[in-house]
Amino acid sequence: MVIDFVYFYIMTKENLLIVSNLSISSFNNGEEKKLIDSISFHINPNEIVAVVGESGSGKSISSLSLMGLLPKVALKITSGSILFRDQDLTKTTEKEFQNIRGKKIAMVFQEPMSSLNPSMRCGKQVEEILQQHTNLSKSEIKNSVITLFEKVKLPNPKRIYKSYPHEISGGQKQRVMIAMAIACKPEILIADEPTTALDVTVQKEILLLLKELQKETKMSILFISHDLALVSELADRVLVMYKGKIVEQADTTSIFKHPKDNYTKALINARPSTDSRLKKLPTISDFMKEDVDNSIISSEERIANHKKLYAQDPLLEVIDVEKTYFSKKGLFSKDKAFKAVDGVSFKVYPGETIGLVGESGCGKSTLGNTILQLDKATSGSIKYKGQDITNLSTSEIRALRKDIQIIFQDPFASLNPRMTVGNAIMEPMKVHNICNSFEERKEKVLDILTKVGLDSSSFYKYPHEFSGGQRQRVGIARTIALQPQLIVCDESVSALDISVQAQVLNLLNELKSQFGFTYIFISHDLAVVKYMADQLLVMNKGKIEEIGDADKIYASPEKGYTKKLIHAIPKGL
Repeated sequence: MVIDFVYFYIMTKENLLIVSNLSISSFNNGEEKKLIDSISFHINPNEIVAVVGESGSGKSISSLSLMGLLPKVALKITSGSILFRDQDLTKTTEKEFQNIRGKKIAMVFQEPMSSLNPSMRCGKQVEEILQQHTNLSKSEIKNSVITLFEKVKLPNPKRIYKSYPHEISGGQKQRVMIAMAIACKPEILIADEPTTALDVTVQKEILLLLKELQKETKMSILFISHDLALVSELADRVLVMYKGKIVEQADTTSIFKHPKDNYTKALINARPSTDSRLKKLPTISDFMKEDVDNSIISSEERIANHKKLYAQDPLLEVIDVEKTYFSKKGLFSKDKAFKAVDGVSFKVYPGETIGLVGESGCGKSTLGNTILQLDKATSGSIKYKGQDITNLSTSEIRALRKDIQIIFQDPFASLNPRMTVGNAIMEPMKVHNICNSFEERKEKVLDILTKVGLDSSSFYKYPHEFSGGQRQRVGIARTIALQPQLIVCDESVSALDISVQAQVLNLLNELKSQFGFTYIFISHDLAVVKYMADQLLVMNKGKIEEIGDADKIYASPEKGYTKKLIHAIPKGL
């Protein structure tokens, strides 16, 4: 790495930023743990560099060090340098950093809602950075903010200027954050997972926007992501991080066409392919052990399986279901009606996985909640095993909960932080009289934990002691403990790393084969849904836009909306 650095320094003196042999450690009770281990890389002017890797690989910590934002008590730079225009940022004071942050190096964070002040209008939040770093007048600052909102393609910039963050969509909030980041025309923009929680179409729009802004302003971008296919559409060069080290770095084409490290190969291949359906998605550990199973599910196998599936009576029938919400515009005005679900009909068969896709606000989750009876349908009927469940009593709905379960997007929010995982899983078992004693329930839970890939010690741990992927396994364990027949997976893998996502998808398929589960799989990621689903249901503005075999819809979509969703999927090179 030292040789690399000397080469970079001698041969590319025009480098905007040079990171050399940077190490960062955490200190807990006097014990040092190295989180970043002697990494070296550079960023040229007018260049997009991507950093990819799983959660915990060191991507975000590295980027925070460039901004001087490392928590001073918990983390410390132990060696190396960060040269920005010949200024070593590792030796820069907090006062000096105040003139760098926002003005010369700016950052767009993953979750705009937690970065924006909920009590301030969007326009005022962007104005703050211009007030700090420029000498513009109040009227000039306001005009500049409106211009920035136009530049990031926000609809009706004057309205959004006056709006609070909760009044605009996720994609619009991210555009406000980008406007804030580019307000002072920084030389480097750090984008830390800026599209992870966004719809695939909004994600595509944000990527195109960043590309256009970079081309126009000539700024450099450090784009952080766990998705290699995504960065292939944006970056000039790619750095691959694993356990605090850079294991590979090269131009984007070389990384994709000729990856050298097994970890890079794993990241490229862990995402479901849109061309073929593997029986088991390869995981990081498979590639590291060089034990990858490339066997596929043939079209003949799929047809034979579907023949058996659709010869049965349906497990669930959704018939012309509508869900209307009403909101008051004023004290004396009429209620305004909004149809979140509008005349939806479909059937779900035992052992089937039906995929439900669409952009945020299309009605996917509302439909899922209506099926679960967490929200009552305004009209229409929902039949489970031939019985209409839309007018059940409270006690009948409670009994139904055992049969129809949900796996949430964020398992951490659905688990009691003060309750051990074992007790959290046993609690609903006790409510539904599964097993006769504590000992029987505990034995069953220990067996379930093993089935979802967690060891027996997990029984005694608390939710905060697990990683995101492990918490999702806990959520799955809690769901299957009730032995349900129908499981609604509501964006249950969308916030996970690509490799962890592969593990969870494999687990869901294994459990389906073992227990005969039926899934309604809700997601905005069409590539994932196509891999999992037998039938695909595309929703748009509360209505079913298109329904049919997942492979057939992907191969030849009939509706323009479906084509737009498919076109937005990152394909890789």
